[in-house]
Amino acid sequence: HSSSRRLFLKTKILKKASTLITNEKEEKQRERERVLNERVPPLQLSGLSVQELQALCRELHQKIDVVDEERYDIAAKVTKNEKEIEDLSHKIFELKGKMKRPALRRVKISADAMLGALLGSKVKESVDFKANLKTVKKEEEKKEEVTDWRKNVEAMSGMEGRKKLFDAGGQ
Repeated sequence: HSSSRRLFLKTKILKKASTLITNEKEEKQRERERVLNERVPPLQLSGLSVQELQALCRELHQKIDVVDEERYDIAAKVTKNEKEIEDLSHKIFELKGKMKRPALRRVKISADAMLGALLGSKVKESVDFKANLKTVKKEEEKKEEVTDWRKNVEAMSGMEGRKKLFDAGGQ
């Protein structure tokens, strides 16, 4: 029931779209003819002398040359833009390819399970990692006298009396 209704609606939509497309094509054709008649008036050749016909031919040749130059410029711009669009779409494709990363999930897993996953079924007994660690004895460090660093700043900075002069000048 619903599939036949869907098919009926789809055919209705397609028919309407095809009539709209044909109407649009006819409208474009009428617009083209109107613009051509406006821009290029029909030639009146009857009653012209040879010199007038030659002048008309020269004028038409000049107009054709101008239009050809414009057409060439526009074609060059179009090819340049198409190349730029192609380059940009290629860059977009490359970026999409590089940026795809799988969604990683945090998994809680024990050390034994991790070893089992990495090494397969070779390791069956559990491994105590802490038992295998070496014990390191800390050597006693030389005790240096710990003093307040702020007391030593003036001597270390090489400004001995200058800081006092600065402080005195500021007051």
